[in-house]
Amino acid sequence: MRWVLNHSSFLRFYLLLGVALLVLFMMALGGRMLIEKIRHEAYYEQLVSLPMSLLVAELSPLPPWQREKRMAVLAEHFGVSLALTPLAEADLSYFERARLERGKVLVEKSPWRVRKRLVDSPWLIHASVGEWRDQQWHASLALAAEHLVAIPVSERERQLDALDSGSWPLHLLDSPPEELTATQRAQLAQGEIVTRLSGEELNVSLLIALPRTGEGTSQWLEAGPMRRSDLLPLNLHLPLLIGVMVVLTLVIYLIMRSIEARMARLELAATRIASGRLETRVKVESGDFLGRVGMAFNGMASQVQSLLRGQQEMIRAVSHELRTPVARIRFAVQMVEDMTEQPAIRRQLQGIDADIAELDTLVDEILTYARLGGETINGAEMEMSLVDCRAMAERVIDSLSPLHEGLTLTLAPGPDIELLAEPRYLQRALQNLVSNACRYGHSQVVVRLWDEPNLVRIDVEDDGPGVPVESRGDIFKPFSRLDDSRTRSSGGYGLGLSIVHKIMSGHGGSVTVDISPTLGGARFTLLIPRRESLA
Repeated sequence: MRWVLNHSSFLRFYLLLGVALLVLFMMALGGRMLIEKIRHEAYYEQLVSLPMSLLVAELSPLPPWQREKRMAVLAEHFGVSLALTPLAEADLSYFERARLERGKVLVEKSPWRVRKRLVDSPWLIHASVGEWRDQQWHASLALAAEHLVAIPVSERERQLDALDSGSWPLHLLDSPPEELTATQRAQLAQGEIVTRLSGEELNVSLLIALPRTGEGTSQWLEAGPMRRSDLLPLNLHLPLLIGVMVVLTLVIYLIMRSIEARMARLELAATRIASGRLETRVKVESGDFLGRVGMAFNGMASQVQSLLRGQQEMIRAVSHELRTPVARIRFAVQMVEDMTEQPAIRRQLQGIDADIAELDTLVDEILTYARLGGETINGAEMEMSLVDCRAMAERVIDSLSPLHEGLTLTLAPGPDIELLAEPRYLQRALQNLVSNACRYGHSQVVVRLWDEPNLVRIDVEDDGPGVPVESRGDIFKPFSRLDDSRTRSSGGYGLGLSIVHKIMSGHGGSVTVDISPTLGGARFTLLIPRRESLA
């Protein structure tokens, strides 16, 4: 089992997610039980609020010496045991004391033990009973009716509003409900309390008739229907659901973060290899799916690096081996040229010598290209120094102008620009572009320097035929040639622009080609990013 877990990222992910869901289920179950407990406590508190409010309203106005006698009468009437204790001597927690200070009721069940503070008094009233029965509700309604009888009719509604009726809302009726039976009406007339069941849910309500006042007004006091709380209230549901969602989101985030971090490292390694850093490898942390992908990636990178190194070594070896026969052929041609005076033979020998020079130049280009592939891995091994770009461009123009007398080579005016780069390779890149422009330009070649915030831009423009759009991505490939005006007859070996591309990659920059907006021919652009000074 351990081997399976170590070799399957997704199985571990699903198992961890399953464990997280199980933990969340237990948390939700525990939260639900806690909420149910709180809900039941709130329900019991609402249930006994009416009788306790009536007892407090009855005893609070009495002087201490009358309370004991009145409590004995109320205890017999309610069928409960009543007692008074000082609030300071009560064994209460901080939260229980705070609830009593706010006028709330404390309830303990099995047996019932109910406590409430008297109004504006340091005393607590205790009510104890083994089981809460209908006697307590009837006594509460009778005591409420007794209170209302002594109050003017206009003040009775305000008095009812002042009572905390809890789950037994109190209502004053000017006429009895129409659905009462004759027996129930007779009970009301005799001063008895009538219990009614109404609605599909059989809601319970109590009804009592108040004695007529001196004004001849009759009223009925109804308690109920009793409020029920079968469903969890929204203010309890929302925190539970939000808590579950937050925990689940956090767990999934932590699981996915590990997978994403490993994938990000794989992506970074692929990007570094694509930029030329073939020595980059991925750290393999386990033998699971992602670990096997990392090992396969490392094997691929090693194979690519080995193939490229072998290719570069072969190119160097072949290029060096070509120099020896080329040198012998040149020596032999010079010897034959010295041995004959015939013009026709000497012309042929001069043509052979020109071909040998061209072949020698091609070997130099191939060696340069191979050396750039091995030395400039994203500029890691280049020796950088400050380069005066304007002076470098002037040197290139001065060296190429005598070779192209029919062209005008100019450097556009502008500020002096210094750049941290490899001087020899950067000048070689610019020289290749200017040589390319001279080869295909008709009459004019212009070099422009641009000093931008994060890079230096060098444009080389000509008034030649330009480069077709469909061919602009191919001309930087080795030995690539165009089929139109830029052909072998124009000279070159198809390596000059490839070398420029290699040099720019070594500097972390790029080379692009488009249309010159001023001359109408091709415009090659070098973009070299600025580096921090070594000083």
